[in-house]
Amino acid sequence: MKAKSTILIIIGVVAALLLLNGVYILDETKQAIVTQFGRPVGEPRTEPGLNFKVPFLHKVQFFDKRYLEWDGDKNQVPTKDKKFIFVDSYARWEITNPLQFFIRLRDERSAQSRLDDILDGETRNAVASHDLLDLVRSSNRDPEVTEDFMEEIEILEDISVGRPMIEKIILEKANERTADLGVRILDFRFKRMNYVDEVRDRVYDRMISERLRIADQFRSEGQGEARIIEGNKERDLAQIQSEAFKMAEEIKGRADAEATDIYASAYNRNRQAIDLYKFVRTMESFEKSMDENTSLILSSDSEFFKYLRKLN
Repeated sequence: MKAKSTILIIIGVVAALLLLNGVYILDETKQAIVTQFGRPVGEPRTEPGLNFKVPFLHKVQFFDKRYLEWDGDKNQVPTKDKKFIFVDSYARWEITNPLQFFIRLRDERSAQSRLDDILDGETRNAVASHDLLDLVRSSNRDPEVTEDFMEEIEILEDISVGRPMIEKIILEKANERTADLGVRILDFRFKRMNYVDEVRDRVYDRMISERLRIADQFRSEGQGEARIIEGNKERDLAQIQSEAFKMAEEIKGRADAEATDIYASAYNRNRQAIDLYKFVRTMESFEKSMDENTSLILSSDSEFFKYLRKLN
């Protein structure tokens, strides 16, 4: 009985191993092919669910069904107009035929390496076949012109292709080369473009000098306007001061005339009282300054002599 039980257990274990090794689950993000001694067997499995294979004889190779990423290296490439630039690009791709993909590329690492060769090569060819303007611009457009920068804006040259069309050309040519690889490139884009260091420094220096020139022009125009404003201010100030001085002198003249009239009127009205006051003050001064022994010599133009002559 014990031997019989042992045999049943062994048979159960073997059956379980065969069952586990003969079944595999394919989820919705994967696709697979079955191989026997490294060679594909049957059709690719793309539908999710439970699948069967020959235990221990067949192996399952899984491949991603989702969109995959390709990120290119930044390369130095000359344009058609002989300008050296760094080009950085990226793409999205998918495995459309897992059987063909396995036969030609085996795995995703090999696919990425193959895509490096294809996409980098087509990128170089496209960049070398077009001018820099076509690579950095998407369409023809006129720059916005304002009154301040009317004379500073240059007319943009027209482009014949443009960046989107160049990206489309690279995508089409790359898909032609990947048609037998079981993959399809879904999208290709330029991530970044820039001058090489030497050219970029020269461009920056030229941009800085141009901005400085425009700044100097605005500064000189501002200084000219400031001088005009200061000149107008000085002219207006002098005119205002001269008019004010004229008005002040006129007011002062009228005041002096009125004061003279007032003085004259008061003098004519009180002339006798003034003469009496002067006479009394003169007499008082003589009384205080002379006594009985004092001899007095009067000139003909003295006030006292005038009064004596009036009394005679």
